[in-house]
Amino acid sequence: MIKKRSLLWQLYPSYFLIILVGLVAVSLYAAGTMKQFFMENTQKELVSRTLILKPKIISLIKVGDFLEVQRICKETGSASDTRFTVVLPSGVVVGDTDENPMEMENHRDRVEIARAASGLTGVVSRYSETVSQPMMYVAIPLESSGHLLAVLRAAVPLTAIDEAILVLQKRIFLCGFLVLIFAAGFSWFLSRKISAPLIILREGAHRFASGDLSHRLFVPDIQEMAALSEAMNRMAEDLDQRIRMVVRQRNELEAVLSSMVEGVIALDTEGSLLRMNQAAARMFDVDAALYQGRNVHEIVRNLEALRFVDKALAAESAVEADMDLYQYGKKLVHAHSSPLKDADDQRMGTLFVIQDVTQLRRLEHMRKDFVANVSHELKTPLTAIKGFVETLREDGGTDPEEAKRFMHIIDRNVNRLILLVDDLLKLSAIEQEAENEDLLLEEKNLKEVLLAAVQLCMPRMEEKGIEVVVDCPERLKVKMDSHLMEHAFVNLLDNALKYSSDHSRVDIHAGQEDDFISIAFADSGPGIPEEHLPRLFERFYRVDKARTRKLGGTGLGLAIVKHVMNAHGGRVEVRSRPGEGSVFTLFLPM
Repeated sequence: MIKKRSLLWQLYPSYFLIILVGLVAVSLYAAGTMKQFFMENTQKELVSRTLILKPKIISLIKVGDFLEVQRICKETGSASDTRFTVVLPSGVVVGDTDENPMEMENHRDRVEIARAASGLTGVVSRYSETVSQPMMYVAIPLESSGHLLAVLRAAVPLTAIDEAILVLQKRIFLCGFLVLIFAAGFSWFLSRKISAPLIILREGAHRFASGDLSHRLFVPDIQEMAALSEAMNRMAEDLDQRIRMVVRQRNELEAVLSSMVEGVIALDTEGSLLRMNQAAARMFDVDAALYQGRNVHEIVRNLEALRFVDKALAAESAVEADMDLYQYGKKLVHAHSSPLKDADDQRMGTLFVIQDVTQLRRLEHMRKDFVANVSHELKTPLTAIKGFVETLREDGGTDPEEAKRFMHIIDRNVNRLILLVDDLLKLSAIEQEAENEDLLLEEKNLKEVLLAAVQLCMPRMEEKGIEVVVDCPERLKVKMDSHLMEHAFVNLLDNALKYSSDHSRVDIHAGQEDDFISIAFADSGPGIPEEHLPRLFERFYRVDKARTRKLGGTGLGLAIVKHVMNAHGGRVEVRSRPGEGSVFTLFLPM
C-alpha cells in the first residue's frame, strides 16, 4: 500500500532537492575546475622558473662549483618564493633554498627526481615533511651532450590555492543556503495556506482511527456534515468503554504469550490457526500474522510434528511427546497438547505448548556421562587398592619384596586418585572464576610464562631426552591470569612430551595473528585420527584409553586448557594426522 503524504510534504521537498542537487553539482564542478586551473598554471610557472635557471646551473655543475649552486638556489628561491633543489644523479643534494644540502637525505627515490632522471619532466603534489605543508614539485633533467648532470627541482606550497578554493566554496554554499531557505519558506507558506482547513478534519478522524474515542470531531457549519459529526461523536461515546475493556484484555493476553519462552499454538477443530505466539513462530520460522486462519499443514513442514498435531486433534485428553525440529539446526522439543474449550465447555480446538529441551537433554546427557566417567575413573584405582590391601591383610607373612611391590602399586593408584581429584577441583575453580569474573588479568611477558612452564616439565624432558625449543618475541606481552595460563601451558607441554618419542623435539611458537596472540605446541607424536578431534577437549575423553592410563593421564588436561582459554575470551584449536604429530594452538585476544 502506497504511503500517503500531506500536501505540505508533496509540494516543497522536490523543489528543495532539485535546488540542493543543482547547487552541490555547480559547487563541486566550479571547485574542481578552479583547482585544476590553479594547479596547471602553477605547474607552468614552475617549469618556466626551472628553465630560466637551467643554463646557469649546468655551467656550475660542469665545473663542480656546488657552493655557487647553493647560493643561487637561496637567492633565486627567496626572490621568487620558490624552493629550488639541485640533486645529482646519485641522489645527493648539492643545493637547496631552505635547507643545508649536507644535512638532507638522499633524494634518488623521490618520484619527481626519478622521473626527471629518466629524461622526462617530473610533476608531483604531496605533503612535505620538511616544511610541514602540501607542496607541488616540478623536476627537470640537466643534461649536457646527452649525459645527465643533475636534476633541478622547483617547489611551491599549495596552501594559497587551497585557501582560494575554500573561499570560493564558502561563497557558493552561502548563496545556495540562502536560496534553499527562501525556497523552503515559500513552499511551506503556500502549502499551509492550501491545507489548513483539511488538516482540522483530518486530525479529528485520525484520532478516532487510532482509538481515541474520547475525542470529539469538529462540527462544521454545513448542516449535513454537522449531523454526521454529531452521530459519530455519539457512537464513539457508546463504544468507548467496551473497546477499552476489550483492548485491555487483549493486551494482557498478548503480553503473557509474548513473554513466554515456550511456543504456544491454538488450533480450531479443523486444524486452522487461531493463535501463535512469537516463540512458536521462531521455532517454525513463520510469520504468525500471515498464516492466521490457515491450516496447520500449510504452516508446519515437519512430518513428526504434523503427526503429533493430528494425534492431538483426535484425542479427548492431553497428549505429550518429544520430537526433533530442524529449523536453524537440530533442536529437541517437548510438546504438550490439551483440548481447548469455550465457556459452555464445548471443544473449540486444541492448545499446544512446545518447549525447547535441547539444552536440558544435553546437560542431562553430559551429567550422566560425567558421573559414569568419574565413577569409572575412581573405581579403577580404588579396586586395585582394595585388592592389594586385602592381599596384604590376608597374607601378612608374604615375601617383603612382594609386599613392597604391592605398596608401590597402592601408592601409584593413590597418587592417580589425588591427581584426578586435583584436576576436578581445578576445573571447577576455573569455571567458577570465569562465571564470577574473578580472573586476575595482568600484562605479563609471554616468554617468561612459557619458560616457567618448560622448567616445570624439565624432569620429563630429561627423562626422555626431548629438546623443547621456545620461539617467542622477547617483549611480547599479554593480558592474562599468569597462574592459569601457566597451568594450561604445562598441560599442553606435558601432553606433547608424553606422546613424543625419546630424543625427539617439541616446538613452541608464539606470535601475533590479526587481533590475537597465538601460541602453538607442535610435537612429533603418533598423531590423532580425524574422527577423535571434535571430542578431544571433552572431560575424560581419551583417544587410546589403555595408553593414556599407562602414561598417567587423568583425561582432564585438555578440558582444563579449553576452560582456561574460554575464561580469557580465547580459544584452542588442534591440527593432527596419524603419523605426523599434533599441533595445539592457543589464541588469546590482544
